[in-house]
Amino acid sequence: MSIEVEIVSPEKVLFSRAVEMAVIPGLEGDIAAMPDRAPMMLLLRGGVVELYENGVVTERFFVAGGFADMTATRCTILADQATALADLSVADAQKRLAGLEASYDAADKMNVPALDLLMAKMQSARAEIEAAGGEAVKVA
Repeated sequence: MSIEVEIVSPEKVLFSRAVEMAVIPGLEGDIAAMPDRAPMMLLLRGGVVELYENGVVTERFFVAGGFADMTATRCTILADQATALADLSVADAQKRLAGLEASYDAADKMNVPALDLLMAKMQSARAEIEAAGGEAVKVA
């Protein structure tokens, strides 16, 4: 059995075909999209979507957040940003993280919603660096 998976970014459809299983980085932990599962929607954190066929990961994509809609036959991932792992750049993600950390340091610490948004973006940048094979080190 298989499940139809579609990964959509604001720019384009990155992936669309049937796979055995997709492991998705949910906000509260990873979750598997498999055939015959109960329907659910979930928020995504920055992380890697792994697509399985015959029990082996065949493709991996980085998503920078968004949400997923899962049914018994389909999983649609609407990502804020999605990139094939091979196309990630450690240097670009580290530069983005440094900018976000500077913004966080300069932010009004009483503006909790803005701080929460910056924290989520920093987590996503760190996850992207890790997915690309680098190390996310806080710039002093």
